[in-house]
Amino acid sequence: MNRKPQSKTHEIVLPEHLLPLASALETCATPQSVCMALAEFFHVQSSEVALLRLEDNALLFLHPEHLRSTGAIPVPSSAVAAHTAMSKKAEIFNNFALIKHASIFEIIRPSDADIADQQAPLPIQKLMSVPIVGHGQSTALAVIQVSHKGAEPRFTRDFSREELHDLELVAQLLAAAPFLSHDRSTQHPKLRG
Repeated sequence: MNRKPQSKTHEIVLPEHLLPLASALETCATPQSVCMALAEFFHVQSSEVALLRLEDNALLFLHPEHLRSTGAIPVPSSAVAAHTAMSKKAEIFNNFALIKHASIFEIIRPSDADIADQQAPLPIQKLMSVPIVGHGQSTALAVIQVSHKGAEPRFTRDFSREELHDLELVAQLLAAAPFLSHDRSTQHPKLRG
């Protein structure tokens, strides 16, 4: 399946199984709608997808929505998201619970949640973290993370190398998303399946 770009851009070749997700992402206008599509594709909850934009040497949450006003992650720092932005390398952490990390964002509940009806948030057990780097750019625009949360690691499945590769391809598509760009004239890449 070929997709025509709106203008001249670089081309991204997608495997067949990613074409439905790519089509869905083309219609996503907000960070929340993008993350909902990713959650569905990776069979996780929306709260298990995080999208953070790099601004002024800090990563700011665009999703989950309830973390938008909780602060920022300094870049550089020891946070996994900061490391991903700095190194521009995708990584899988199938032992994330054993890695020293700031868990403060894991325990923050949505502000509109009824506290009496809501259980304590589950910790992240497994994580994929991928930088979003614009075509021809030397720095990351953002970081996308997909996680498995659970009471214990044994209750969550490991991420595969194939899933990490899929998320890397999605990151290439998202590099042109208007909500990640300070330059609103950024062009969308050409998709080819």
